Amino acid sequence: MTLHAVPNTPQSTKPPRAIGMVRLSTKMVAGRTVLDDLYQQGAAKAVFPRADKGATAVLLNTSGGVTGGDRFDYQASAGAGTHLTLTTQACERAYRAMPNETGRVSTTLDVQEGASLWWLPQETLVFDGCALDRVLTCDAAPSARVLIVEPLCLGRLAMGETEVRGHMSERITLTREGQPLVQDAWILSGDMSAQMTRAAVGGGHTAMVALTYVAPDAEAQLAAVRALLPATGGASLLGPDTLVMRCLAETGYHLRRALLPILDHLTGGHLPLCWRL
Repeated sequence: MTLHAVPNTPQSTKPPRAIGMVRLSTKMVAGRTVLDDLYQQGAAKAVFPRADKGATAVLLNTSGGVTGGDRFDYQASAGAGTHLTLTTQACERAYRAMPNETGRVSTTLDVQEGASLWWLPQETLVFDGCALDRVLTCDAAPSARVLIVEPLCLGRLAMGETEVRGHMSERITLTREGQPLVQDAWILSGDMSAQMTRAAVGGGHTAMVALTYVAPDAEAQLAAVRALLPATGGASLLGPDTLVMRCLAETGYHLRRALLPILDHLTGGHLPLCWRL
């Protein structure tokens, strides 16, 4: 008998990629917000700590971050009359990506009549060499209330990473019964740190946040939000019930110091505990 060695050659040279999905919805039972449906797959998970307002889902990325080729899909629906808060266990990380590979994160939110939904992920930390595209869409009923926050920090300053190259894009679309209400999009590609030094882009700051608040009291909240903002932030009304805010900060620490009082105000002191750890 003749033995022949079989070469151990992989079918593909591409490294494994993280794929994850979380799909959940809420309903009202006996005056309480409870889960109606939950599906989770792969590297995306959700846990549900006790909440003093409605239901809170803390999203986990068990792969530790997002790199080129990863795919994450989040879908959430706040049923009629319920309250749902979605946040993250910690800061998300946009890691260095292989050439010609881009990570993609898609979030789809639905807020039904009389419901409220807060999308409150913690900061995304952008590493040198990252490649990430994110898309968030939210459709709200006429009587729904929505708070959407997306904070971001460029580079790991404590580790001396002050020059960040790569690609990062974000698109947020908020509709009311399918009709456009807010559309926001931006892209940093190439030498992102150099682009952020431009006066019309970042003015030399490394952290930023976009906030959208849609509720009947949005106009009444404008003065309070403006009073809490630093000189590098601004807030405006797109309509009587639609408030948008942007803020730049020197570092992630300065961004959080400016953002926390605003989130505390808009959530009535019900900001998820993980934001304070």
